[in-house]
Amino acid sequence: MALQNIGASNSDDAFYRYKMPKMITKIEGRGNGIKTNIVNMVDVAKALARPPSYTTKYFGTELGAQSKFDEKTGVSLVNGAHDTSKLASLLENFIKKYVQCYGCGNPETEVLITKTQMVNLKCAACGFISDVDMRDKLTSFILKNPPEKKNAKDKKALRRAEKERIKEGEAADKSKISKKKMKEVSKPTDTSAEDDEDDVQWQTDTSAEAARQRVQEQLSAVTADMVMLLEEEVTKSPRQILVEKIKDDLDKGVGPDAMMSSLTGTRKENVSAVYEALFDGVEKGFAKVVVKRRGYLAAVVGEEEGGEGQMMLLAAVEEFCGKVKNPMAVKEVPLVLKALYDGDVVEEEFVVKWYNEGLKGGNKDSAVWRNAKPFVEWLQSAESESDE
Repeated sequence: MALQNIGASNSDDAFYRYKMPKMITKIEGRGNGIKTNIVNMVDVAKALARPPSYTTKYFGTELGAQSKFDEKTGVSLVNGAHDTSKLASLLENFIKKYVQCYGCGNPETEVLITKTQMVNLKCAACGFISDVDMRDKLTSFILKNPPEKKNAKDKKALRRAEKERIKEGEAADKSKISKKKMKEVSKPTDTSAEDDEDDVQWQTDTSAEAARQRVQEQLSAVTADMVMLLEEEVTKSPRQILVEKIKDDLDKGVGPDAMMSSLTGTRKENVSAVYEALFDGVEKGFAKVVVKRRGYLAAVVGEEEGGEGQMMLLAAVEEFCGKVKNPMAVKEVPLVLKALYDGDVVEEEFVVKWYNEGLKGGNKDSAVWRNAKPFVEWLQSAESESDE
């Protein structure tokens, strides 16, 4: 059975773990009785964790045609002759609206109906609650035909279907160390403009005393600037110097291994400084930075047994959230944890350990722990399913 990644945005990711069968259609009948049979609708809907009646009905509402799904036979029919490509495009729209999390894009969501008759999607990975647009025609059908409640094992079936994530090589980073062009120390000046300025300036007072005073003022200004720069360098902490060095290496395109070999702090200091350098100044989209810079985080964490580096990195996440004045850094903690987990930088064992130690340390009411809770619970329930 030919498989494809769930979601068009993930179509080029060879290691994406969430997959579904490619749609197979068949034109049946002729004349006014012609219909399109989606032969494997049951398998497609099962991969999306949605009732096949939802996808069938969605096709009908979008095409303006009658549609019907037979629960007994599993036959999905839409009136009229419709190309497979057209139906596949509609299915992609269905996935965006009714399957993928609006926060992290994960397809492992559950359809919920609120007391006020609103349709929500709850993400099992990051805990985000997505509000479905109730103007869409399918929502009325969902309210009349709510999904069956699933047990924990059913909810996590997709996640344990396959784990094919391969560690991305960082060899390219080593060979692509770019050299920055030296900034020009001086630039040619417009002498005519200078002459004009000089004319205006010297017209005020052309005496020797006035000239000496102007020279003294210029020297004093330069000296003051130099003193301020020196004071700023002296007052920088070793941590600040380390973070700035890492930022400079990142700007130059220095690879992870080369960067790690040049760090001078203790291992804990290096882990914390690398995390801060990567995320300092980021307004939102922290998880995207993790995906883009995964190699640096993996390199500083290392691969030794015991997970010491992983625990240091998780502690750095907590430390960074408490240091910066950016609410998004705390809000996106579950997305960052999931990106680190998906990228094989941290393992579930140490995420759970870090979380439990934090709770014991009296951090239960901390925003970091509150936001991390849905992801940790997701890991624990998936682990229990695996044990069963």
